[in-house]
Amino acid sequence: MSLKGNLPKNGAGSEEASSLIDRLESKIRHLPTSFNEKVINSFNTPSYLANYLHFFDSESRQQQVFIRECLPLQRMYLELHSKLGEETFIGDWFEIDQACIDNFAAVTGDEQWIHTDPERAKQESPFKTNISQGFLTLALIPMLTKSIDPTHSVYPGTRMVVNYGLNKVHFPFPVKVGKRIRARSRVVSLTPMKRGLEIVREVTVEIENSTRLACVAEPVVRLYF
Repeated sequence: MSLKGNLPKNGAGSEEASSLIDRLESKIRHLPTSFNEKVINSFNTPSYLANYLHFFDSESRQQQVFIRECLPLQRMYLELHSKLGEETFIGDWFEIDQACIDNFAAVTGDEQWIHTDPERAKQESPFKTNISQGFLTLALIPMLTKSIDPTHSVYPGTRMVVNYGLNKVHFPFPVKVGKRIRARSRVVSLTPMKRGLEIVREVTVEIENSTRLACVAEPVVRLYF
């Protein structure tokens, strides 16, 4: 089946879209049928076409050639875009014990009594127990989302993955010692860049048996191919 079937016959951008389809069809024809169907459905959306055209709107011919020939880059973009905004990951539960809190305190110097002094926390803290550092929860996100698992690449085909930072971070509710947390995530933004792709995810860290979230963050990573 051709990807051109649902494109407009005329109008602004139709020639560019048709040219893009010609270049991509030969690249993705060998992919599984289920994946091809997602690609076809994605091309029904004009805004998607306009966004993906940025891959081929480069200043240099060398960059255009690289993108056309880099199948892992094309495949990564198409696959992630087909699930844009959908929750695609729910992690395993991880217990925040006192040893974890103490080790983080020793490394960072954040040894406030609300984190490291159980007796004082029991007497004076409104939570009646120690709570973890907010930045401990944040630091655990790569582990909680399995994005640093050496046995399984979250972004296969990439040459290098760089942590570019965070758009926002909030800690709505503290994590008490002994509680378990886990992460859920979804991709909220994709931005083509020179020889790579910038990905923004929304990660929420939930506390077991609680309706309050421990952390809401938007990590930004850059993939290089």
